[in-house]
Amino acid sequence: MSVPGSMMTCMTDNTALLSPAAYTEAVTTALAASAAYYGDGTTPLGDDEYDALLRAIAAYEEAHPDEALAESPTGKVAGGAVQGDVPHSVPMLSLDNVFDADELTEWAAGLERRLGRPVAGWCVEPKLDGLAVAARYRGGRLVQVLTRGDGLAGEDITHTADAVLGLPPVLTEPIDVELRGEVLLTTAQFEEANRIRLAHEATPFAHPRSGAAGTLRAKDRPYRIELTFFAYGAIGLDDLGHLALLERLAVLGANTAAGTAAAPMRHDTVEQVQERIDVIAGLRADLPFGIDGVVVKADTAEDQRQAGNGSRAPRWAVARKLAAEHKVTRLLAVEWNVGRTGIIAPRAVLEPVVIDGVTVTYATLHNPSDITRRGLMVGDQVFVYRAGDVIPRVEAPLVDQRTGAETPIVFPEACPRCGDAIDTSEQRWRCVRGRSCQAVASVIYAAGRDQLDIEGLGGTRAVQLVEAGLVKDIADLFTLTHEQLLGLERMGETSAGNLLTAIETARGAALNRVFCALGVRGTGRTMSRRIAAHFGSMAAIRAADADTLAGVDGIGTEKARVIAAELVELAPLLDKLQALEVGTQVTEPQQPAAAEGDDTEQPAGGPLTGEAVVVTGSMSGPLAALSRNEMNELVERAGGKASSSVSKRTTLLVAGEKAGSKRTKAEELSIRILTPEEFATLVADFLPGAE
Repeated sequence: MSVPGSMMTCMTDNTALLSPAAYTEAVTTALAASAAYYGDGTTPLGDDEYDALLRAIAAYEEAHPDEALAESPTGKVAGGAVQGDVPHSVPMLSLDNVFDADELTEWAAGLERRLGRPVAGWCVEPKLDGLAVAARYRGGRLVQVLTRGDGLAGEDITHTADAVLGLPPVLTEPIDVELRGEVLLTTAQFEEANRIRLAHEATPFAHPRSGAAGTLRAKDRPYRIELTFFAYGAIGLDDLGHLALLERLAVLGANTAAGTAAAPMRHDTVEQVQERIDVIAGLRADLPFGIDGVVVKADTAEDQRQAGNGSRAPRWAVARKLAAEHKVTRLLAVEWNVGRTGIIAPRAVLEPVVIDGVTVTYATLHNPSDITRRGLMVGDQVFVYRAGDVIPRVEAPLVDQRTGAETPIVFPEACPRCGDAIDTSEQRWRCVRGRSCQAVASVIYAAGRDQLDIEGLGGTRAVQLVEAGLVKDIADLFTLTHEQLLGLERMGETSAGNLLTAIETARGAALNRVFCALGVRGTGRTMSRRIAAHFGSMAAIRAADADTLAGVDGIGTEKARVIAAELVELAPLLDKLQALEVGTQVTEPQQPAAAEGDDTEQPAGGPLTGEAVVVTGSMSGPLAALSRNEMNELVERAGGKASSSVSKRTTLLVAGEKAGSKRTKAEELSIRILTPEEFATLVADFLPGAE
């Protein structure tokens, strides 16, 4: 389906439809988009554009009621674009939408006017971005699963039920009931699904919704893809309020959102509802599944019965839509960039698109093999994702949108930076010169504050040192002489002396910082601390093989293989550093070898032993001068395990000013929270400078 330019203008600018022709075109576009969205999920419109288009159609029909087309999507379940062949026992309705706090307040006031009294209570829950289904049980056994279809009849998808987690084949009680809920691919399931499809040379799913839609309807696939069911309603348990119903469904064995950070909650006022919506919106990026809004429902069964239902949606529930996290845009070109380790990485150049308030012009394309398997072409319309602060990424093209003007992506035949050959033996291509190709970038990275912290060694100096042939790797920094530095442009006696002093100070840097300065693939600052603590010396790290590395907390078999290969490549550099006595200091608490079956992750003795700690917000008091990396080092010196995200495994949050969504999530999970000053007192013996 192609999207007319005038419709795109309407969808992006929310321009009113000004003529019967524009209205007719909008209806046609909306029907096609709706059919794709509720069919296989491959609509060329993002949620924001589709919602804006429907609102423009509704506004035109309100102003010109005599011109409304019978096929218009307004007032119809699934936009009137899909059909079903198995009748529903009770109509399976959609939800009306509101788009901001004022519209929600107005909707709630309208419901209370209809009731003639205040609503007895509100339930707030995430609006899951999947496909609505009805699961029929007889005597407690699952007998049929249907899609929503047009709300009156759906498609039988019982054949896929065994792959849907959270949808039990047998309930805990032998009752007749119909569960209603959402089937989706969680983030982990989506990634695994695309891994499986690529392994079977199938086109990857463009996004989780299209993956769920395609999987539910698929038959005779040579592979199995798991999905997840979240129950949010039932036919046959009609006398329960909504929150009580969810609790009953969980007792019956069905999965609900109750166990997530965005768990359904009951509130008494609209103001409390608005606050809960803000909390769920703040948690969005950290949830293990996609949401496109928050659902607000009258909680009691009596309020729901009295409010009743319309032809398309219940009057007692509404969806507060959130800004889309993915959009459709065009792939304009592919750039090939060389990283500091010589990795040649493709980057998508996109037609600028605003996603969740951020203009996105570039996105990740993983590696050449992925480009080939996904079948991407320059000029393709593609789905682009941006969740929270994650780097935007392109998943797959909308193949049915191709016009014939698309062109193949041209892969480089030589290193884009130095012109040397490319090693294509692995999925991630690499210049055969490795780190030498980007010696300047490697030196700049190594000299950074969180690595060797060499003051005065910035980009200009790094370029001078490399171009003069004085530095080929970071070990060469420690062999520089006063006379060599004086030969560089704009390098005087004082500057040379200061730089040499900073380099000499870096010679005594902790082992973890020296190892981090190497930029080993598969490691970062946190992993470098764990490796240093585990091995205790550069010589031990130098001798480590994949099996030994796999014993480090957080390094699995696959990552251990990558790191081990890197260490083999870096062996000459490691030998040079060892000979120069660089990286001999170990500040991490040494981890003793664990006995078989012992899963202890941290050494005993520190005040944070056994604690999983997340630091967020601006630090103050004794911690004000510490960078985030230095805070993480402090956590691990005190025996804890530092992490960047709050989860059920987190036991302690250090929350400074503007802690934001991480504090909110910690409160939801009842995690202990300390101020920077309280935390400083707890770890006082491990603070920098403490005796």
